[in-house]
Amino acid sequence: MIGSAVICGAGIAGLSLAHELVRHGWEVTLVERAPGLREQGYMMDFFGPGYEAAERMGLLGRLRELSHDVDALAYVDERGRTRASVGYARLARALDGRLLSIMRPDLERALREAIGDAAEFRYRDTVREVTDRGDGVRVAFAGGSVRDAGLLVGADGIHSHVRRHLWGAEEQFIRYLGLHTAAYTFDDRQVHAALAGRFVMTDTVDRTLGLYGLDGDRVAAFMAHTSDDPDLPADRRAALRDRYAGLGRVAARTLDRCPPGEEVYYDQVAQVEVPDWRRGNVVLLGDACQAVSLLAGQGASLAVAGACVLADHLVTAPSVPAALRGYQAQWRPVVTAAQRAGRRGAEWFLPRSEAARRRRLLMLHLMALPGAGRLLARGVTGRTSSAR
Repeated sequence: MIGSAVICGAGIAGLSLAHELVRHGWEVTLVERAPGLREQGYMMDFFGPGYEAAERMGLLGRLRELSHDVDALAYVDERGRTRASVGYARLARALDGRLLSIMRPDLERALREAIGDAAEFRYRDTVREVTDRGDGVRVAFAGGSVRDAGLLVGADGIHSHVRRHLWGAEEQFIRYLGLHTAAYTFDDRQVHAALAGRFVMTDTVDRTLGLYGLDGDRVAAFMAHTSDDPDLPADRRAALRDRYAGLGRVAARTLDRCPPGEEVYYDQVAQVEVPDWRRGNVVLLGDACQAVSLLAGQGASLAVAGACVLADHLVTAPSVPAALRGYQAQWRPVVTAAQRAGRRGAEWFLPRSEAARRRRLLMLHLMALPGAGRLLARGVTGRTSSAR
């Protein structure tokens, strides 16, 4: 089947779907509220079904160019002393070498480059109104124009505008996991040197600060902390400086270099559970329907792979409704398993008590024993299998 699609959201899921559809002759329009590609984000371990999908898409070469070499994941105390360390080479071997460490914005950049001019991009715009006409949809954009297409895809993230417009208020679909997360980048030669090629995380309770070096003296900071309130702070920078004070000298330098709040990526940690991803000729994709949270460690991987599954069904099915049924039937079990794994791994990712923190350290030390490689991969990365 060859058709036309409007994709709301030019993030990883939306770009991946556009890439696959234009390869098969589809006419694709991407509409994105942001002014362009996002600059802020965090480092991801990219593996599993997304890695396999990226290989099939012909993107692995470019992703390897954009990836970063990480020697180890190290948990440190407030003085910077290592309490436990896991070598990334060991992780990679446990995953048969199919593991990349890449910044989220760089993955988006690679996808955007691969699409080129084959799709229409409408930045600083969004979907205002949708009319399902039975054989397709009429989409009115906030910018004033109207587009007829065979399909509308809501790939606009955990706080999806399309989902809210057609499915209802987001509160009924969001499972808040009791955490906030933030990320930003900054330049600091001293902090970069202290990392020594490692991904360093504080071995702390209820909050964790992670740092890793990029090109030059650029450093990326990643943070997560517990919060009973899902609402985000009005002043992001002030909230981070307050919540992460007292974690040591390197952490203090990191907080001093926090950019203005509007330049900081900040969101709640949550999962999205939607009973039915379809509404006529409209479908949800990526975090809009399958957010697994950073606890599962596979959000980007599942976004790429899920988009490829949807594209496969759209290309081979006799109709859009049949394609959407097949996509949901095939992909929902994978998402459900990943979400379950993420919830189980919450105490590993961010201990809520001193006892839980000590259990994580003990487990990391046990992982150093011979023969523990596969268990290490599953424990640290939350690996799940593909449904493809």
